[in-house]
Amino acid sequence: ANEHLKKVKKTIENLEFDLADGLKLIALIEILSQKHVGRYNKRPNFRAMKLENVAMALRFLEKERIKLVSIDAGAIVDGNLKLILGLIWTLILHYSISMPMYDDNMDEDEWNKQTPKQKLLGWIQNKVPQLPITNFGKDWHDGKALGALVDNCAPGLCPDWPEWDPNENLGNATTAMDLAEEHLDVAQIITPAEITNPYCDEQSVMTYLSQFPNATLKPGWAPPKREPLCDPSKVS
Repeated sequence: ANEHLKKVKKTIENLEFDLADGLKLIALIEILSQKHVGRYNKRPNFRAMKLENVAMALRFLEKERIKLVSIDAGAIVDGNLKLILGLIWTLILHYSISMPMYDDNMDEDEWNKQTPKQKLLGWIQNKVPQLPITNFGKDWHDGKALGALVDNCAPGLCPDWPEWDPNENLGNATTAMDLAEEHLDVAQIITPAEITNPYCDEQSVMTYLSQFPNATLKPGWAPPKREPLCDPSKVS
């Protein structure tokens, strides 16, 4: 959430309380949707004003055809953390994972039948044909899949990933994620230690990886020139 909110110089320090007046929630939704939610109370000093702001944000999401389950304005204003986390995950699924059309050749009806998880996994499998990636768990624990993904998004950026030692998983992940952040502007919303941890939940991994389909190489970088493997003049 803060990666998006920094565009309007806002930040969330505590999810349980910081969305209660609706201001940061509305700001986040407007950034994600690129639309205006509507007129709202910019100085919600009373509970009724806070409820009105949050209710407006939730109604906007429903108009966007985002399914909200058991989430109402009162839950957000009163700091129901479980439902707030559910709302944030719903925003991630819709705006970060489901929205991009990963496969231009796919029929729209076929696309709509897939789950967000299937869409993202399919894009990664097409992007990284060198590895049999089938999940958002153990296939990422040795860090090599991250290196492969970075190098396939920007050929030459991480060319030595095939030689990486799987036992050096933390170092592998750190190298790949640092390169992605520096050159592809992929924020490290989870740490290398987390993504290589066998107990890291797949939602966290999906959220991090969902940044790659829209990642573009920053200007000013070019793959390093490599010495030829042999002298062309001596080849017959």
